[in-house]
Amino acid sequence: MRPAIFLLCACAAFAGNAIPGDASRGEQIFQSQQCIQCHSVNGRGGHIAPDLATKVDRDFTPSVMASLMWNHAPDMWAAMSKQNIAKGQLTPEAAADLFAFFVSQRYFEKPGDAGRGKQVFTAKHCAGCHGLTSSPDPAAPPVAKWESLADPTVLAQQMWNHGARMREQFAQKKLPWSRLTSQELTDLLVYLQNQPETKNLAANFQFPPSDTGEALFQAKGCTGCHTGKLALEGVLRNQTLTDIAVDMWNHQPEMKQPSPTFTAGEMRQIIGYIWAKQYFRGNGSVERGKKVFAEKNCAACHNDPASGAPKLAKGKDAYSDITMVASLWSHGPGMLALMGQKKMPWPRFTAQQMSDLIAWLNTQ
Repeated sequence: MRPAIFLLCACAAFAGNAIPGDASRGEQIFQSQQCIQCHSVNGRGGHIAPDLATKVDRDFTPSVMASLMWNHAPDMWAAMSKQNIAKGQLTPEAAADLFAFFVSQRYFEKPGDAGRGKQVFTAKHCAGCHGLTSSPDPAAPPVAKWESLADPTVLAQQMWNHGARMREQFAQKKLPWSRLTSQELTDLLVYLQNQPETKNLAANFQFPPSDTGEALFQAKGCTGCHTGKLALEGVLRNQTLTDIAVDMWNHQPEMKQPSPTFTAGEMRQIIGYIWAKQYFRGNGSVERGKKVFAEKNCAACHNDPASGAPKLAKGKDAYSDITMVASLWSHGPGMLALMGQKKMPWPRFTAQQMSDLIAWLNTQ
């Protein structure tokens, strides 16, 4: 069996739709799989590999991460062997938990600046109602009580539900609606999260199985507008949770009135449905993916019944960045050993090639 086929066929056992992730479980996996021996998070852990919570100027998506892990895998396994670190198995569910943990650590978010965030807090008139421990407006909760600082889904929910009252307040003060950019909200969050009064807020959040997310999306009237070209999986392509929260905030004035409100549980379901629907699907080309499949020698075994290569999984969404990462971790060393025997180079993928390959596999 050719090495690339070995990994792709391993994914077949993980076929399924978008997999929910839990950040608290992901943190435990990060430790139990001994990732923390090489990688640190906010300075806690090893220093052989980069700190995963360090904000750098990047534009990471799951496809970027999947391709980086794939390309880096031989060096990663060699470093683990040198450190006598045993490699465990990684199910798709565990991989999804790791993704959620990385998101909870703002791994996919762009860096923010607390100094700029402090300016945003004033310039956008937040300080006119909200204080850090007590607020000028008794009806406005102080920042120290903002659960949303630790949970991006609650952030989206509270920014949305708070919009109607905010519009009234802005109208009374004859102020224009304070639109935000993603960078401004990121800066604002960095500033508020690093206050002494807010450092005790937990940083974990979870995406529950979004079994009611689609139904809620319809029941709240969202599908009345967000169809076709306005479908959110296209509009929000590869956006982070901060990006989504900003879009919801900026969209408030254009919403039909009264706009629907959401409980934290409802928003968690809807965000889980929307975020996974658009963020883990990528933007791959089926036609290009077919070429990648051939160029990486996958077709040599899949078109040869005598090779013993298992059949590819069938059905829509059988493959995703999560399943590719899971199977790479669990089955990649076997691939690498086989490739060494055959004196073949480890296949490398760009993020676009990874998305293209996934897109094509999901048509088989």
